Amino acid sequence: MSNPEEKQNVDSVLDYLLSPLSEHAGSAFYDRFRKHAVPWRLLSFVALSLVSLFLIFYLVSWSPPSAFPKGTLIAIKTGMTLGETAGLLAERNAISSPFWFKVWSIMLGGEGGIKAGEYYLEAPVSVIGLAKRLTGGIASSVPVKVTIPEGLNNREVTSLLSNTLTNFDSARFLELARKKEGYLFPDTYLFPKSASEEEVLRKMEENFSKRVEPMAKEVEAFGRPLREILIMASLLEEEARTMETRQKVAGILWRRLELGMPLQVDAVFPYIIGKNTYELTTSDLSLESPYNTYKYTGLPPGPISNPGLDAIEAAVLPTETPYLYYLSDAEGEMHYAVTHAEHLMNRAKYLNK
Repeated sequence: MSNPEEKQNVDSVLDYLLSPLSEHAGSAFYDRFRKHAVPWRLLSFVALSLVSLFLIFYLVSWSPPSAFPKGTLIAIKTGMTLGETAGLLAERNAISSPFWFKVWSIMLGGEGGIKAGEYYLEAPVSVIGLAKRLTGGIASSVPVKVTIPEGLNNREVTSLLSNTLTNFDSARFLELARKKEGYLFPDTYLFPKSASEEEVLRKMEENFSKRVEPMAKEVEAFGRPLREILIMASLLEEEARTMETRQKVAGILWRRLELGMPLQVDAVFPYIIGKNTYELTTSDLSLESPYNTYKYTGLPPGPISNPGLDAIEAAVLPTETPYLYYLSDAEGEMHYAVTHAEHLMNRAKYLNK
């Protein structure tokens, strides 16, 4: 320790640490203890530094990022440099340190060791694990892309999945998703071809939470439980096709609920008996079912499909109008009415009923 100022600082710290022994100052024990304290303190400092460096190295090299994009596909194109690859992985939150990824890639495969290809990140993996996979060209089996359109009910979603995934147990999935109608978010998914029913359901529910979370303030401000909003959104998904008409229909249906009027929504019948508006009979309208919005007031007991974001947004941002009735003609054009008499006139004019 050649720097006088550093020596003075260490001496000051030692005097403070040894203050309880100050009454023994001048004794042989005290002098020996103080003489050997500096090396031990330096040793402790070095040891603590090494432990800290090891922890940093461990966290960076062996611990995956908390936001690791599991269940996604990353394409490494032919000709991409090591730096470009590291930048892409960092941008996708697959690594937290491009520097350490490059270090491990060079150690494992050399500067040009990254192999082009599609890499499916089925689970979180460390930067060392990623470097090993990409330098060794260890690509998982390419996942299957499955697109779930808005407005499919659970039975329809199950049918679509069973036609795409290997050994998919439809009966088991339907049982697992029995209380999840409305929560299987419609989107394009990447699944391992042999994905289990639990894995598929978990991924769709996680996606629902992620996509609906940004609307939390609107949902809270609307003042109704999320489940009721999803039920309404599932009706809107089937009853109207544009954001504007969905918001108008939402305003009408919420108002009918407040007035204690039956919703009289035809969209429930494909869910109950598989019939659309033009196939319904008078006896169908009196069908005994809690989903029959002609027979019972209030919302159905649950969603009739899995709505998309537009329908959910329309449910919480309804347009206020004087209307209490609406119908859609054969071309999908909406016609509104304030009174029941006006509605009957629209039915005669546009539906020949």
